[in-house]
Amino acid sequence: MHCDHYAANRCRSCTAITVPYGEQLSAKLQHCRSLLATHESTQWLPAVASAESGFRNKAKMVVSGSIEAPLLGIRDARGQGVDLSDCPLYPDTMQAVFPSLAAFIRKAEIEPYDIDTRQGELKFVLLTRDDATGALMLRFVLRSQEPIARIRKHLPELMQFLPVLRVVSANLQPEHKAVIEGEREIALAGESSLVMHCNGLSLRLRPRSFFQTNGAVAAALYTQAGAWITERDPASVWDLYCGVGGFGLHVADGIRCVTGIEISEEAVESARLSAEQNALSGVCFEASDALAFARSHPAPECVIVNPPRRGIGPELAAWLDASPVTTLLYSSCNAESLARDLQAMPAFEL
Repeated sequence: MHCDHYAANRCRSCTAITVPYGEQLSAKLQHCRSLLATHESTQWLPAVASAESGFRNKAKMVVSGSIEAPLLGIRDARGQGVDLSDCPLYPDTMQAVFPSLAAFIRKAEIEPYDIDTRQGELKFVLLTRDDATGALMLRFVLRSQEPIARIRKHLPELMQFLPVLRVVSANLQPEHKAVIEGEREIALAGESSLVMHCNGLSLRLRPRSFFQTNGAVAAALYTQAGAWITERDPASVWDLYCGVGGFGLHVADGIRCVTGIEISEEAVESARLSAEQNALSGVCFEASDALAFARSHPAPECVIVNPPRRGIGPELAAWLDASPVTTLLYSSCNAESLARDLQAMPAFEL
């Protein structure tokens, strides 16, 4: 993929962009194979490739510049704002929205936050897109509520100009630290959640919930998981670290008992809305710590885990290894923690 910003040394975020995609994929596959080399019985399926550009369904844009000339993108190594509204990672339809958002910032007079002086209000613009319909969720990350009234005043015009906007909210992050979002979300316009279509399911995404940023690969991931679960046909399934319920909703068939566990109450509410909208029975979601839930409930036949990069950790791995669980489906975004967790669970064979 060619990127003018990378070529001009304005943005170096995509560190492997000069390596042909096929070589990147082969290197990642070999890395996984080497980490799991001790599991001699492992069967490796063909790698699932992604589109090289235009695949991201979420943009996290740092807002810099001034009210008169806001920039949506990143800050470079010198702390200067870089406009990435034409970043090739985003589909054309998403790129086309950024100029309208910059114009809105000017009209509503929302001052971009300055990290040096710690002055200003608008820190980030977060945009999420449903690949199937083009519908959008827009979130403004603000230092305080000061601009809220002006945002509300001008929102009707923006939503009329961008009819694909379905959800608009403001997130308050008053602290000066490297954490994008704060704890408080203020609904501004539209619906309470964005519908993300995936494999025929309608997944509800509330503002502070996480969804895979590559929709096509997420669909392939859930399809493969569903096929494996269908093959094993367990009567009961736990979906630990379930997020908005992607795995649990894909394996619910109205017969088996599926329980999704996630620490984020916002994500659990999204999953519950999705189960209701898709009229899925036999599936429920609960806000709880995965390890605490496992220790306090009778084990199911199958457990799905989809943990963050740190993995499931030694305590949950030990519980699983000693449990009567017969099938474990482990979705990992970090091959190193995956290998470490598998080493702690010798009772399971790949």
